[in-house]
Amino acid sequence: MARPLEFNRSHAMNQALVLFWRKGYQATSLADLLAAMGIGRSSFYAAFTDKRSLYVACLDLFAARTLELVQGARAGMAPVDALQHFFERSFTGARGAEAHRGCMLVNTVLEMADVDEELVGRASTHLEAIQRVFYACLEDAGAAPARAKELAAMLMLFNEGIRVSSRRRLPNAHNLQPIATTFRLIRSAIA
Repeated sequence: MARPLEFNRSHAMNQALVLFWRKGYQATSLADLLAAMGIGRSSFYAAFTDKRSLYVACLDLFAARTLELVQGARAGMAPVDALQHFFERSFTGARGAEAHRGCMLVNTVLEMADVDEELVGRASTHLEAIQRVFYACLEDAGAAPARAKELAAMLMLFNEGIRVSSRRRLPNAHNLQPIATTFRLIRSAIA
């Protein structure tokens, strides 16, 4: 009979996610993970199989949380306001260093390009899902389908760029003006 897990799996996953988000996949060692998660080696392997499997689970969790942020804002705001809020929240609502970690999905694409195409593909699939939410918001705001597609693609490119730029650790206010400008242009393109 297998021993029951003696740790909080959700808490351990969250600790691993933060560590991977901060250091990346390759720079995070198993020892780093065990220390951050507060678990032993045998519990780690029993619960998560291996480092790569845990990373994939953390990547999926990060993507789900990101989609929840966009969809949560969308439920209570006008569509374009919800998108702008999503971007601004990354810099005004983030705690400390979190604002300067970029996006785990974008970070994965950058780190693993030409190293692990499967991880890059998984991160890219999640980014495409987020872009589809951008598209839906823009269409709900009155953009014609072709214009919504064009603006959603531009917004994803902006998303990727601002997430990379955030890694430079500039003051959060440095990113707020380009966000305001981007959304002013989007509103005028829809009007």
